[in-house]
Amino acid sequence: MKTLVPTSIVGSLPKPAWLAPPETLWSPWKLESAQLLEGKQDALRISLQEQLLAGLDIVCDGEQTRQHFVTTFIEQLSGVDFENRKIVKIRDRYEASVPMVVGEVARQHAVFVEDAKFLRQQTDKPIKWALPGPLTMVDTLYDDHYKSREKLAWEFAKVLNEEARELQDAGVNIIQFDEPAFNVFFEEVNDWGMAALERAIEGLHCETAVHICYGYGIQANTDWKKTLGSEWRQYEEIFPKIQKSTIDVVSLECHNSHVPLNLLELIRGKKVMVGAIDVANSRIETPEEVASTLRKALEFVAIENLYPSTNCGMAPLARNVARGKLNALSAGAEIIRKEFSI
Repeated sequence: MKTLVPTSIVGSLPKPAWLAPPETLWSPWKLESAQLLEGKQDALRISLQEQLLAGLDIVCDGEQTRQHFVTTFIEQLSGVDFENRKIVKIRDRYEASVPMVVGEVARQHAVFVEDAKFLRQQTDKPIKWALPGPLTMVDTLYDDHYKSREKLAWEFAKVLNEEARELQDAGVNIIQFDEPAFNVFFEEVNDWGMAALERAIEGLHCETAVHICYGYGIQANTDWKKTLGSEWRQYEEIFPKIQKSTIDVVSLECHNSHVPLNLLELIRGKKVMVGAIDVANSRIETPEEVASTLRKALEFVAIENLYPSTNCGMAPLARNVARGKLNALSAGAEIIRKEFSI
């Protein structure tokens, strides 16, 4: 019998302190060579166990084998120079030192497939794997070759599709594409961004998801949110295009945000990963708070399409806080199941 109201997280969980410095993004590895590989696999096992202990229904790797949700994939591609970097404004709000595209980008080998196979061996639960989306990849580097965000996005879509097909064959049940840039560059999303994402999922028969949020709980993002006013209506600009797409699941930021949940009406019929856990602060939600967010979403999302989740990744949080939030998510979803007698 299919699990109704299946819980999952968006992607990242905090890494153990023996693997990488805690509570930070882009944290460097503390291990090398064979020890690093073993350490990553041990961390993946721990991440999986924490999800299972919390009672999550769909599990993932917690992004334990990657430093960053975008650049870890990009650094495995040819045509990208990580030595000579440029300063660019990411998501049109904060500056970062990023790699340069200096030639034709191509995927010369699988990036995450062995990690996915390892995760598949550890559990019989449905597993979800996150990849960066084409537009967000374009927005996280400097292009000195194609000189066109659109052309580069289409090239990235091709290599993402190659990776996604192999992940599917490795036993991944849901492939999620992280597209925080969708919340910023509306014209590009509607002109070619959504089309590029559909190229990335071409030929897949597993479920596909797009994650669109307001970013990790870092200062640049929280400062940006303060400028957005009393209602965050960014989703309104892109939902009509997403509604017409072949993407199965839409992952969104909802809890403690100023997103009007009636915007979910624009994607009625899609499965929705409703962010019911705030990743921008360390306060652990109560199960009832989680359930309250889910109840509000159920006004616009059918119960069979409701996937309780987190607003974004939890990599920057303390591990005990992340564990508490996992437990709250699971308990909140159980309240909803009992209310609907399922």
